[in-house]
Amino acid sequence: MSGIHARRRGRRATALAVVSSSVFMAMLDNLAMNNALPRIGTEMGLGVSGLQWVVAGYTLPFAACLLSGSVLGDRLGQRRAFVTGVLAFCAGSALSALAGEWALLVAGRVVQGIGAAVLMPASMALLRHVFTEPRGRTRAMGVRGGAGGLGVALGPTIGGPLVDAFGWRSVMWINLPVGAAVLLLALRTLPAVPPAPARWDPRGQLLAVTGLGGLVYALVQGPVDGWTDTAVLATLTLAGLALPAFAVAEARAAAPMLEVRLLRDPVAAAAATACFAASLGLFGSVFFLTLYLQNILDWSATGAGAVFLTASALIALTAPLAGALCARHGARLPLIWGLALCTVALLGLSRLGRDAAYGSYGWLLPVLGTGVGLTFVSAVIAVVQRAPADRTAMASALMDTLRELGGVVGVAALGAVLTGRMHTSLYERATAGGLPEGRAHDLVGSVLRHGAASGLDAATGPSAAAARTWVEQSFVSGLHAALFSGALVLFGAAAVVTLLLRGDRAVAAERSLPLAG
Repeated sequence: MSGIHARRRGRRATALAVVSSSVFMAMLDNLAMNNALPRIGTEMGLGVSGLQWVVAGYTLPFAACLLSGSVLGDRLGQRRAFVTGVLAFCAGSALSALAGEWALLVAGRVVQGIGAAVLMPASMALLRHVFTEPRGRTRAMGVRGGAGGLGVALGPTIGGPLVDAFGWRSVMWINLPVGAAVLLLALRTLPAVPPAPARWDPRGQLLAVTGLGGLVYALVQGPVDGWTDTAVLATLTLAGLALPAFAVAEARAAAPMLEVRLLRDPVAAAAATACFAASLGLFGSVFFLTLYLQNILDWSATGAGAVFLTASALIALTAPLAGALCARHGARLPLIWGLALCTVALLGLSRLGRDAAYGSYGWLLPVLGTGVGLTFVSAVIAVVQRAPADRTAMASALMDTLRELGGVVGVAALGAVLTGRMHTSLYERATAGGLPEGRAHDLVGSVLRHGAASGLDAATGPSAAAARTWVEQSFVSGLHAALFSGALVLFGAAAVVTLLLRGDRAVAAERSLPLAG
């Protein structure tokens, strides 16, 4: 009997390792590309908005298709869906690595995002079948959540050395051997869960893609093309119509993509709010801090990645602690403290200047990592444990969606703040420095659309030497505004979570909500 138990434990451990590795890989790509962005911008002549699309090309379809991905898992069988998602992710990685132009790179990122949207909910559902006891399942969820958080944090750290040693394309190529190993072990160890009846919600999916796509386009292109630009106004209007229509459609649908009734529960609503806000702050801040470290402080890609190493370590150490706290005391404590720590970190980072020394901001990164570890893992556990057993994949997909959606909106919205402030600041500095208004407009447009290198090449005469200073000062001014805005969002989320969970003492983590019927 002991030999049977040992083999069973071994298979469970292997299955958990496979699932966690896939989640790590998918989440790693959220930020691994960040340290490659300055190189990509220089090679392809991209400004901030073009680089935002390289990131959004992955995170937008990831967020928009996750809920449909959970339905696909039910209809195909969770192991088959998991394998399909890994294959698509690897295909998108190869396409991105081979891309010679911006459009093809973004297309490859889109395929990656769709693959991640399929494998993520399947990975959580498979854990439910492998770990049937509540306590063991909670711990396994904590490990999976920790792997995802570690992937997010290690993205810049791993991406930096790859970029310096082998070029930015290596960040994509590295996914192929990892994906092949995950596929091989998945076919050998993961249970073959039979398909289950599930209804797809095509109307909801269409509205979600339309609404999110329109919102992101408007936020990214608005500061560059102008908020009165026809395409910006059209997509913003489309988002304003599609997103409320999505909410109404999901509330009325017989088989909705998004289970609105789950979010009526205070614990689930608090966890969802915390997850979205923390992701907004994290993804937005890391995106722009990477550009700041390399373009303003002249760090190498490896050095810029190493800056985030302390945050990575604290995410790894904090994630299991978050799972233990949830199991014993409920979600209230880790969620509130996690958001508070993230707020402090972004407020501190918003004070960085053009010549900041590592000692002035290095201590803030472990604070950020601790906050992220507490928030992400606690939020996922809280929501999944509140959902009925047959809605586990849906609940997991919901939290993954909110995390990715927070990242998409964070990069787009905080980017809109940064770009808008940078636009104003650069124009003011250029005209104050003696540049004629027409040439100042040309400089601003060139920098925002095609990057600082293009703008500096366009600057001639006495203004050429001053142009770099103007660009750097305006970027830092925008960075301050963006990070401070992110801190305000996190502070507001902490207040909402505190109000929602003010009566929560030790929420029964195993109690599920009766959503069926």
